[in-house]
Amino acid sequence: MSGGVDSSTVAAMLRADGHNVIGLTMQLWNQRRLAGRGGMPEQVTGRCCSLDDVYDARRVTQHLGIPYYVVNHEERFERDVVRPFVAEYLSGRTPIPCSLCNNHLKFDQLHVVARQIGADFVATGHYARVEYDETRGRWLLKRPADHSKDQTYFLFGLTQEQLSRTLFPLGDMTKREVRDLARKHGLALAEKPDSQEICFVPGGDYKRFIDAYLAEMGESLPDTAGELVTTNGEVIGEHSGIQNFTVGQRKGLGVATGTPLYVIQINGAEKQVIVGSGEHLYARTLRAHRVNLISVDDLREPMRVAVKIRNRHEPAAAVIEKAGEDEILVTFDQPQRAITPGQAAVFYDGDVVVGGGWIV
Repeated sequence: MSGGVDSSTVAAMLRADGHNVIGLTMQLWNQRRLAGRGGMPEQVTGRCCSLDDVYDARRVTQHLGIPYYVVNHEERFERDVVRPFVAEYLSGRTPIPCSLCNNHLKFDQLHVVARQIGADFVATGHYARVEYDETRGRWLLKRPADHSKDQTYFLFGLTQEQLSRTLFPLGDMTKREVRDLARKHGLALAEKPDSQEICFVPGGDYKRFIDAYLAEMGESLPDTAGELVTTNGEVIGEHSGIQNFTVGQRKGLGVATGTPLYVIQINGAEKQVIVGSGEHLYARTLRAHRVNLISVDDLREPMRVAVKIRNRHEPAAAVIEKAGEDEILVTFDQPQRAITPGQAAVFYDGDVVVGGGWIV
């Protein structure tokens, strides 16, 4: 239970259906830890997994009359999500902490706790669907009925074992229907707005967060300054650090050329930021590694799919095929804009998630 309307409504739905429900919140980050340090805000509110959210979750469980527990995983969250987040930016990549958290911490540890307390299933407020396909003999992860709320992009790493013991009760509902149901069950947070920010980065200012985090850890910000280089190899300026850039960025380049320039590529090894015109942002291929396949057990031959390269990206037609051990080559029918290393590429067959991997 995150303390939001979605997971709270799920608890109310299951309780009303007669299930024995236990509320569980994962304490992942001390929201006051970096407050006021290095330009970070003094007051931290309105973010997922905050102390206010823990209070809201507890209030819902009291209203529903179900047991409630908070499990502290701050140490593992820092190790598996926060430190990789910082390291990725410092190497010139653009990470997705929510996918790391869901795939390598939340669902893994939720199922561990579920087994310890004798629970049969883990239920969450994610907008997704899970079902068993008798023909394939596999559990399938599917997009929700309301594609505007689709969260499967962040769940591509779920295993067959995890899917077999996971419930997504909101998969066939719209957000409006969820809020209506929350009101019906008398939940005080039925009107609570959705959280949009990364839980440990207030205001979305990841640059300040990196500075503040490294300072608190007693670590110096590494020297990542280097050259701004055009796609034809011409050096046109210098930059203060590759962590300040991401593919597709236009503003804040620090140079004026008379024509718009965009970040095309970040060469972490050479500390170079490659810039060029908008047309250079388009590419037809990408490679993804650390692949997790869901609807199939292996990719034995090329497969036509639709691929998302970021959460808000409309799935684009492509062919996927093996490109080596634990690596997949994606070839799009049409060039795609701003394919970004560090983001995920998630493969779909209609509403079914075939699998996904991390863009190299």
